[in-house]
Amino acid sequence: MEHINDRREFLKKSAALAASLSISGTSSLLASDVKPKNKLPQWRGFNLLDFFNPEADKGRKNPEKYFQWMSDWGFDFVRVPISYPSYLSFDRSRPILAEETLNFDENRLQEIDALVDLAHKYGLHVSLNLHRAPGFCINAGFIEPFNLWKDKDALDAFCAHWEMWSKRYKNISSKKLSFDLVNEPYMREDVNDQLSPGGPVPVDDYYRVAKAAVAAIKSVNNKRLVIANGNSGGGVAVPELADLDLHQSCRGYHPMLISHYKAPWVFKDIDNLPIPSWPGEINGKVYDKSSMEEYYQPWFDLLKKGVGVHCGECGAYNKTPHNVFLAWFEAVLDVLHAHGIGYGIWEFSGAFGILNSGREDIQYEDWYGEKLDRKYLTLLQKYH
Repeated sequence: MEHINDRREFLKKSAALAASLSISGTSSLLASDVKPKNKLPQWRGFNLLDFFNPEADKGRKNPEKYFQWMSDWGFDFVRVPISYPSYLSFDRSRPILAEETLNFDENRLQEIDALVDLAHKYGLHVSLNLHRAPGFCINAGFIEPFNLWKDKDALDAFCAHWEMWSKRYKNISSKKLSFDLVNEPYMREDVNDQLSPGGPVPVDDYYRVAKAAVAAIKSVNNKRLVIANGNSGGGVAVPELADLDLHQSCRGYHPMLISHYKAPWVFKDIDNLPIPSWPGEINGKVYDKSSMEEYYQPWFDLLKKGVGVHCGECGAYNKTPHNVFLAWFEAVLDVLHAHGIGYGIWEFSGAFGILNSGREDIQYEDWYGEKLDRKYLTLLQKYH
């Protein structure tokens, strides 16, 4: 009888151990499948081009009703790409000189203050971005007096600008305001030729510039959220920056034959481009949702390192066939949304926008005198 009881006890303990191992194994498996939490909020919204032009008076001034509509439609984010000469005082009949890059114009700065205040009035987080920074801009068409990635004077000016902004907005919560250091780092062979060959900024140079700017910002407000764009025009994740106190911004422009179809500032021979499709094949390579996930994997790997990720720019030019655009962009949003990554559409009103995009292949909805792309808006709202 003793042997029978021993055997029963043995079987009970074995079963309990097996159950424990099974539960433990399942837990481990589930833990490995859990996606890391994004340390940046999943902001969703738009870029506003009020100060995108170096001539501030030529910028696209967004009326207050735009901010209200964004809020009413469920968006909570605006990125403001700024050309730094737009808020300086200097002789605009010639290229800016190095000694003029710190001639801050208080009246112009107050115009930017007004935009920030208006966005906050409607509950929108503001990402302030230097699209053209002292010594660098991804776009050509003007002459910079120095090189941000190589010249100390340029880096000193860059840091002075960010220190100015940090002091100016010192008392605004990071929940309402973040700083996006410099738009789409890139090294071009000919700085004055938009289509000149180029590639990523050497990582050591990018690290040095980002580290200095973060230090300048954090010396004023160490809680300010700071974001660095991906390298090589924004699309390449930079794990080498992971030890800095900043997060990173990707792009939703892959592949560019879809996002920038017939964009003359991207393609030289716009009349002989293959017509895009989604899913589809470009130069022998298949593009579909699986390839999209593969493309963004380095950004998901950043999340595992504790680096927050946001997609600061995305969307498509108005020459992309509308049905192709919507199918492709839904795949982009699906992949980003699955990892808790928000977005900033380029732009709200204009050639990439949900308003007044100038497309010839859709029927617009009249929206208080504006031309609304309702299908595009409906797609975006699907991911709120």
